[in-house]
Amino acid sequence: MAFSALPVSPGEAAPGGAPEVLRVVSFNMHAGIGADGELDLERVAEVVLRSRADVVGLQEVDVHFSARSDYVDQATRLAELTGMQAFFAPIYDLDPEPGHSQRRRFGVAVLSRYPIVATTNHELTRNSTVGPPGSPTPMPGFAEAVVSVRGRHVRVYSTHLDYRADPAVRRTQVAETVRVLDSDPPHARQVLLGDLNAEPTAPELGPLFERVRDAWGTRKGGFTYPAPRPVKRIDYVTFAGPVQVEDARVPRSPASDHLPVLARLLLDPG
Repeated sequence: MAFSALPVSPGEAAPGGAPEVLRVVSFNMHAGIGADGELDLERVAEVVLRSRADVVGLQEVDVHFSARSDYVDQATRLAELTGMQAFFAPIYDLDPEPGHSQRRRFGVAVLSRYPIVATTNHELTRNSTVGPPGSPTPMPGFAEAVVSVRGRHVRVYSTHLDYRADPAVRRTQVAETVRVLDSDPPHARQVLLGDLNAEPTAPELGPLFERVRDAWGTRKGGFTYPAPRPVKRIDYVTFAGPVQVEDARVPRSPASDHLPVLARLLLDPG
C-alpha cells in the first residue's frame, strides 16, 4: 500500500507553550469495501495505523448492518484494530434482519487516541436512502466528539452530506452545520472532517468555508474520488478557532472507493 506516514511519533508532547501537533484523517470507508469490490476492514485499519493519526473522522460505517459487511460492528472492531477510542453516530437504526438479533445501524464515527470526554449525535436534514422515498427530514448522524489533547479540548466532527446532484439538501445541511459550530463556546478548537459530496467551489459550500478553513487551502489537486483514478475533491479536513495547518496530503489506498485526507494541525496554546 502506497501510504506515506508522517515523521512524528504518536503522542509526541509539545514543548511548553508550543503548539500541540494533532494528526487527523477524514475517510469515507465505504463500509470496508475497497476499490476492488472486496470487503476488508483490516485495510481500513491499516490506513489509520500507517497515518499515525490521532483523530479520524469516518463515514459510511456499518454496525451489524447487513451481509455486505458480514454484520460486523465496524466501529468497535476498528477501535480494537487501531487501539483507539470510538464514538459511533448512527444515521439509521433499523430492526434486525430475519435470523439476526442485533439492530442494523449505519452512520459516521470518530476514532481518537486521546480521551473522548463528551459526545453528541446532531441532526441534519436528510433524504433517507433506505425505505420508500420521502421528503427531507431531520435525522441524526452528525457526530461530535470532544477530545482532550493533554488538557486542550478539541471539538471533532464527522459528517456526510447529501450526494445528489441537486444541491438543495446540501445547502440546508451546510446552514445547519454552521449553526452547530456557532453554538460552541467562543474560540473553541473545532475540526470538521467529512465527505461533503461537493467540490470546493460549489456555491452551497460557500457559507461553510466562510466559517471554517480548508486544510488543503488553495492548492490544486487533492482529489479523493473515485479512488483508483480520482478526479474530484469531495473529502475534507477543515478547522476553526486557535488551530493552524502545517501539512495536508491525500495518501493512496485501495481500502475504499474514496481516498483519505490526512492533515497535520497545530493547536495553539490557550
